[in-house]
Amino acid sequence: MLQFYNMNYYLIAGEASGDLHGSNLIKEIKKLDPAASFRCWGGDLMENAGGKIIKHYRELAFMGFIEVVANLKTIISNIRKCKEDIQANRPDVLVLIDYPGFNLRIAKWAKEQNLKVVFYISPQVWAWKENRIKTIKECVDRMIVILPFEKAFYAKWNYEVDYVGHPLSQVVDDFKKHNTIDTGSLIPSYNAGVSEGIIALLPGSRKQEILKKLPLMLEASKHFPKHHFVLAKAPSVDDAFYAGLTQEFKNVVVVENKTYALLSVASAALVTSGTATLETALFGVPEVICYKGSAVSYHIAKRLIDIKFIGLVNLIMNKEVVKELIQNELTVKNIITELNKILYDEQKIKELKENYADLRKLLRLHGNASENAAQIVTETARK
Repeated sequence: MLQFYNMNYYLIAGEASGDLHGSNLIKEIKKLDPAASFRCWGGDLMENAGGKIIKHYRELAFMGFIEVVANLKTIISNIRKCKEDIQANRPDVLVLIDYPGFNLRIAKWAKEQNLKVVFYISPQVWAWKENRIKTIKECVDRMIVILPFEKAFYAKWNYEVDYVGHPLSQVVDDFKKHNTIDTGSLIPSYNAGVSEGIIALLPGSRKQEILKKLPLMLEASKHFPKHHFVLAKAPSVDDAFYAGLTQEFKNVVVVENKTYALLSVASAALVTSGTATLETALFGVPEVICYKGSAVSYHIAKRLIDIKFIGLVNLIMNKEVVKELIQNELTVKNIITELNKILYDEQKIKELKENYADLRKLLRLHGNASENAAQIVTETARK
């Protein structure tokens, strides 16, 4: 058995999903390298797993073209401070987790400093900015991908990457295995004899995106008076913000830090694009993807991004498994129509469940993704 001696790992994650995957990676690395130390840009989950947090992702999360430009000075300052901290600590390996705008800049600099670089969760270069592949090939020693089609995509560019499966499949399976949720304790106002079920609302984690989508979701809830609508609160957003939006809706409840518990009992869900769409599918919950951004950001993105779908479920399956209501299509009327389908159309629900089963099989072909990634990271560190 190989023995490791106090390897130093430096991890950078810039958002909640990266914090989750980073924390599970740390746990798996510890099994292989018990004396390891971890210095991180991340969040509470990475800290709880044993990482020393230098800067929390809440201070790094800027979404959309306009917000990035408005906060450019802060972003540049963060990049500078990150470089200084890495240089001062000289890790055995630098692990960059998603967050490409920031992390690719760090990767380029790190390579100049002769540091080993592993990128965990590929930038979505298959959607836009394929010119970034040149930077990746020059600066990244190992690229770890979590979507099945990414390995073939990179092969077209003569770049070998490691596909490890998707870490969320293991996370969701573990939650299901170790948790039994009582609906009454999760939602005290729930009355099984009256309610026709629970509809989860996952409108995003940043105020600007929540304001675009949640009011439409809430307005649609008026047309389903026999259902409980339960809103998963983002930890970084204050209670007063949600209260101002939900106070007039009597069948809407807000829960915090209980997204998985909510999905385990939900009959349907309205979900913004991103990781949450995949989590919802892995819990087997019929969903509608709801996306709306600022008009300027949307039109810029539309000209730059070349993909058929925005939902991870649809991208992975390469077909529209779940309905996507994007920008002008995201209306109260359309939400009501699509929600009725996934609540009451038995054929639609059956097809959805079958596709979800295929999705789970596809993502678990290679076993535990976090464990596989840890093997690659520790191997790179010891070389």
